Amino acid sequence: LVFFLSSNRRSSHRAVAHSLSTMSDGKVRLYVKGVVMGYKRGLRNQYTSTSLLKLEHVKTADSAKFYLGKRVAYVYKAKTLKKNTKFRVVWGRITRPHGSKGSVRAKFRRNLPPQAIGGPVRVMLYPSQI
Repeated sequence: LVFFLSSNRRSSHRAVAHSLSTMSDGKVRLYVKGVVMGYKRGLRNQYTSTSLLKLEHVKTADSAKFYLGKRVAYVYKAKTLKKNTKFRVVWGRITRPHGSKGSVRAKFRRNLPPQAIGGPVRVMLYPSQI
């Protein structure tokens, strides 16, 4: 990438080149972080089949529409080994926006347990519609 600092044609154009080596050589995160806020609910009833999620850097309902249909993973750690790992995953899908502040509704294959409230979720950037 090259950025020109001087727009005057008579003076020499000083260019600052940013090589790719200055970018992070560390791990690349291929998901968006989110938090489980709770279940969909009214004043007296709660519907545990639908979870409410708050996504990182999503502030409006319009920006939340990008995430509709994306896969969500709730990753947790259990005590016993299964398939040579203690980590388990509950998969779900974002169904629609919730409210005007950028939170979304998601349905999981198995309803999330109450211990998941306040816990992290990973919103994968697939399936892509762009």
